[in-house]
Amino acid sequence: MSLIRNVGTIGGLAAVSRGFGFVRDILLARARGAGLAADAFQLAFTLPNTFRRLFAEGAFSVAFVPLYSRALHGRDGEPGSEEAATAFANDVLSVFVWVLLAFSALCMIAMPGIVWLLAREYASVPGKFELSVFLSRVTFPYLGLISLVAMLSGLLNARSRFGPGAAAPVLLNICLISGIILGDYWRGGTGNDVVVVHVLAAAVSISGAAQLAYLAWATRRAGVRLKVTLPRLTPEVRRLGMLILPATFGAGIYQISQLVDTFFATSLPQGSLTLLKLADRLNQMPLGIVGIALGTAILPMLSRHIHTGDQKEAQRLQANAFEIATLLTLPAAAALAVCAPAFCTAFFVGGKFTPADGAIMANIVTALVAGLPAYVIVKVLNPGFFAREDTRTPVWTALASLIFNIAVNLYVVERFGIVGLAGATAASASLNCLLLYAILHRRGWFHFTPRLMSRVARQLIATASMTAVLWYLMPLMADRYAGNIIEKVWSLAVLVGAGSIVFFGTALLVGALDKDLVGQLRRRRAARIKADDEILEIE
Repeated sequence: MSLIRNVGTIGGLAAVSRGFGFVRDILLARARGAGLAADAFQLAFTLPNTFRRLFAEGAFSVAFVPLYSRALHGRDGEPGSEEAATAFANDVLSVFVWVLLAFSALCMIAMPGIVWLLAREYASVPGKFELSVFLSRVTFPYLGLISLVAMLSGLLNARSRFGPGAAAPVLLNICLISGIILGDYWRGGTGNDVVVVHVLAAAVSISGAAQLAYLAWATRRAGVRLKVTLPRLTPEVRRLGMLILPATFGAGIYQISQLVDTFFATSLPQGSLTLLKLADRLNQMPLGIVGIALGTAILPMLSRHIHTGDQKEAQRLQANAFEIATLLTLPAAAALAVCAPAFCTAFFVGGKFTPADGAIMANIVTALVAGLPAYVIVKVLNPGFFAREDTRTPVWTALASLIFNIAVNLYVVERFGIVGLAGATAASASLNCLLLYAILHRRGWFHFTPRLMSRVARQLIATASMTAVLWYLMPLMADRYAGNIIEKVWSLAVLVGAGSIVFFGTALLVGALDKDLVGQLRRRRAARIKADDEILEIE
């Protein structure tokens, strides 16, 4: 299975999940608007979700996958085995379960203090602080459940079984959509948003149990039988722990920035946190589909090449991933920046979500997507360190970016509000990306080749052409984005269709990508490769 096919599998399933998530957010916006209950739920959902991305999908996965892959496939001529890999996974699981239980229990007990640290301004609004604490306690069990899901997903990824882990988030969105519909039904005509967010909070934890059941089934179907035993701190488990600590910071700059953004957003007018999170969902569409797919696919493959001493193929794999990342994110960022008013108006404005909310959200989207290429490229660069079991170096780049983010926020939030906050997040992600590449290049682990630089430059030409066309079309249909369903559909279809035709047409014309790669991305299968080679040949 090649890089293209792996990315296609993960990205395709992630696209399904993001599609469900997009429907979920549209329903949320229209059912709750951007008020007290909406802000309280956003905070309650942000806490376990951020810890999940930071520890489970971030630090734990990047540390666990290389060690599990080494136990399974061997390293430096030493053979691996199913028995060694299963024993390692059992030892990790037996320790991990108790750590998660203890951490979750402590956080639920300390939840009033946690909410106060992140959203102390909520205490000045009657009922908002108390609702936030209650909802956060209801949603927090999701962290423990989804952390176990991340472990099982990493285990399957190391075996080149990417489908189950990529499909699991669909269950989250199905549960939340069901919760919105059920909560809206139960509140009847009262318009009480608190009823809706109570049901939603319960749906979050239920979705964690559903995902864990699905991944446990997929793991057994893959022939792996895991069991929880008495915890043992074996040398490999201790090594995993030592790798997780720095990886928590190094792999999670985006998630740590989310907590920083949450802190600043809660100090702004009511509804700011909700608008920021809804805007970030638009930003997360390409990030989730492309960035997570690339990062997930590249890590086990890169680890395998590095462990066998094949540095040439490791360089080529990362270069190919970089090219795919820019090919898909440069036009996505430009299109979202220009067309944000159209998307926010057409999809979100309605019900309790006002046109004024939509206008603010559009500005936030424009600021956020300035950092979209950097968000995704970080997912390509970080595995260059993690595959070599170097989780310390990204700590320093992440620390520098986080300090920069906080410093910029202190200046811009007071002057530019929630839009300034979004711009600071984009700038800090770009700084992190530049630092990571500079270090990889200096160590000789990854560098731009003339071919890669040429491809990216031509992609920028295609992106500029598309941007010019969208900039011209946007005002021509301004009255249609808030019209009836037919007007919304055809006006957005014109924007998406014209942008796609211009970008890909220009890209092919100027040689931004070769035709074989286009065909492989469309068909989601790789070109012919050597039997033992898992790197797509792009000559």
